[in-house]
This record gives sequence, structure tokens and C-alpha cells, in this order.
Amino acid sequence: MASLANDKNGLRRILFVAPDGKRKTIRLGKMSKRQAESIKYRVEQLLAAKLTGHAVDADTARWVANLPDALADKLARVGLILKREPETSTTLGVFLAEYFERRTDVKRSTILNWRHTRRCLLRFFGEERGLESITAGEAKDWERWLRSPKARENAYAETPAESGLAANTVRKRVSNAKQFFADAVSRDLIVRNQFAGLKGSVGSNRARDYFITCEEAGKVLDACPDNEWRLIFALSRFGGLRCPSEHLALTWADVDWGRERIRVRSPKTEHHEGGASRWMPLFPELKPYLEEAWEQAQPGSEFVIARYRNANTNLRTTLNKIIRRAGLEPWPKLFQNLRATRETELAQSFPIHVVCAWIGNSQAIATKHYLQVTDDHYLEATKPTPKAAQKAAQQAHAGQRTESQTEKAAQQETPVLPGFASGCDSLHKCSVGDTGLEPVTPSLSSDSFTC
Repeated sequence: MASLANDKNGLRRILFVAPDGKRKTIRLGKMSKRQAESIKYRVEQLLAAKLTGHAVDADTARWVANLPDALADKLARVGLILKREPETSTTLGVFLAEYFERRTDVKRSTILNWRHTRRCLLRFFGEERGLESITAGEAKDWERWLRSPKARENAYAETPAESGLAANTVRKRVSNAKQFFADAVSRDLIVRNQFAGLKGSVGSNRARDYFITCEEAGKVLDACPDNEWRLIFALSRFGGLRCPSEHLALTWADVDWGRERIRVRSPKTEHHEGGASRWMPLFPELKPYLEEAWEQAQPGSEFVIARYRNANTNLRTTLNKIIRRAGLEPWPKLFQNLRATRETELAQSFPIHVVCAWIGNSQAIATKHYLQVTDDHYLEATKPTPKAAQKAAQQAHAGQRTESQTEKAAQQETPVLPGFASGCDSLHKCSVGDTGLEPVTPSLSSDSFTC
């Protein structure tokens, strides 16, 4: 049905008679005889299908689908296959725009977080870059670029200008990119996820832990410009609330004055079973600021925090200014370390499962990200127990005798490790002036500030 012809210059051709009776030629160029024979066989299969009006076998169909564009074009010109339509590659910019439009199921805060990742992807690859043209190696280059100063749009005060994004920020953006491209795979826009091999799980950067003592908390409270800011800080430091989401969700109906409890609504965890809200005690350290806010609230007020409800309000910048006004240097992770400080304090006095129920996280998350080792832990651990001190004195006295003092194994006592004192009640005493703590309540004297 078809024949193979060899030219003098080493070029090869396939000759055949088409169904319309015309002679056709397919010029293969330079290749081995074995390769040419293989193509000739496929040409004969295609020609037979044309003559009989039947479909080609599955093996030949796969061969046609994987043909290089140049050879496929030659077969199309002689009528053996259909001409391939030029593929329109989906660009990165178009795909991300469509992805964001589709995701109407997520919160606005999630979209804001995703926008940072989209900005970084578009800055590095460009809006017109085809999705399938991005390689796994280039995805790794993008991850390294995130660690450079070029990836930073803004710099916080505690971050040196020459530094790149923080390790957890890089991992979060990698995780977002993996999620975007996984969606592209599910829509058959790309064959594989080029970002799948990158590490996207957020770790724990304990180097940025900071314990805010009661003395420091008292100074910051004194420097707050009004009662509402004092309450925002107190809810973070003494209530352990997530800021700003849980602060802004708190209503006066959530405050149970009779049982001294507060219902905390959590937009972050509401999609988990039982995570929409939780109850926590109306801690005595927090109560004066909440009572003052209640006395100053307008009649019919719904929300506890009334003046800073705009989602674009930058509480972080204002808190930085307040801390400096208090004569302190802003600590890393401003609001998270306030929350972590409170959970660490509570864990010294209550079972961890109780603390996690109040704070609203799991024991694994608390251990990995929140609970801290403080100076007071070291001080408490070095204090001898009364029995240990008595035993040491007895051993010293026996050492002055001529005879040795021995004890039977059954009489030896197992030393008991000292327990931790509870929170600020015994570990911190913070002297605070009258300003910033009005009105004075029985639980807040003007002489001392005990948290």
C-alpha cells in the first residue's frame, strides 16, 4: 500500500496512492531505515482506515496523538489525519483571576492572604506565562526568590530591610501555590503540579517567641489612648483572643456577667465541627476593662469593640506606636505572642485540655506554637522543696560524724519536682500608676497591679 524511497543524499520518503487515486509523498528527512519503516507501517494503517471507512486501532490512535507537530502537519497535508488546531495555552494571570472568581466559598481574609501569593507568582513568572511552560525547577527558583528581599512588598519594624520573607510566610505562600496548581491539574490545564515537591507545611519558629510580663503589660495599658484600646490589649493579653477576628465578633450578649463567662465566636475555626464558638472564664485580670467598656458603651450597642470595626484598620501599626510610647520595643508576632503568653500562664495552673478549650486550639498546636518556657520556670525549678532541704541538712550533719550514715532503699524518698505557681498571681507583681486604669475598681487598686 505504501513504499519507502531513499534519495541519494540520505533523505527518506514514503510514497502511496490516496483513496482519490492521486499519488502522495511524505518527506521524512534523514532518519534510520528502522524509524522510516515504523512510520511507513503507521501510514499504511491510516490509509487502510481511510479506504474502509473504519476507525484506526487504539495503538495507532495513541501514536498519532503523540506525534511531533512537524510530522503531524505532513500527514495532515496528505489527508491521512485532521489538521491540528493550535493549542491556546492558559496564562498564569488568566487562570489565577478565574480561580479567585470561582472561590466564593472562602472568607474575605483568606482571599486577602491568597492575593499575596498571586502577587508573588505574577511578579516572578509574569501574567502572560503559560501554565504548562512552568517547570518544577522554576517553581523551586520561585521558592528561593521568596527568601530574598525582592519578594517583600512591605517591611515590618523588627525585620531587617535586607531580609526576605519569614520562613513560615514562604511556606504559606508555597502551600497556596500548590493549592492553585492542584486545581489546574484537576481541570486538565496541566499534566502535573509543578509545586507539589516543595515544602508547604507551616512550622514553628520558636526563635520569635516572646513572653510579655505583667510589668510590660501594665506599661502598655498605661500608654493606651482610650478605654477601647485598653480593652483590645486586655482581651489579647488576659483573654488570649485571636486579634482582630475574635475581638470584632464579640458582642455584649456573649458576656454572661452572672456566671462570669464569655462566649468567644471564632471565625477562623467555625468551619470545624464544634469550632464556631467556645466559652472562657471572665478572668479577674480582664474583668475591670470589660466593666469599664460596658459603662461607657452607648445604649443599644451590640459589639464590644465599636470604633475599630473596619476590616482595613491596621491595629498592628497602632499597637507598635503604643508599645514605643510605653518605653518598650515592639516584640515579634505582636498579637500571637500575647495569646501565647496567656496560654502559657494558664497552663501552669490548669490542666492542658481545659486551657486549650478556653483558648480555642488543640493540645498539639498549643505545644508546637504557643506554650513557652519562661524565666520563671527556671526560677521555680531551682527552688528546693522543704523535704529536699531537710534531707540535705541531715546529710551535711551526718558528714561531721565519724560513722557513716546509710539508708535502706525502702526508706529512701523519691524527690518531688516543684509545681509551677499559677500565672501572674504569684509570679508577677506590676506596679502601675492611676492613669490608664480608670475607674478604679476593687480588683484594681492604685497601689499595685496584679494580673
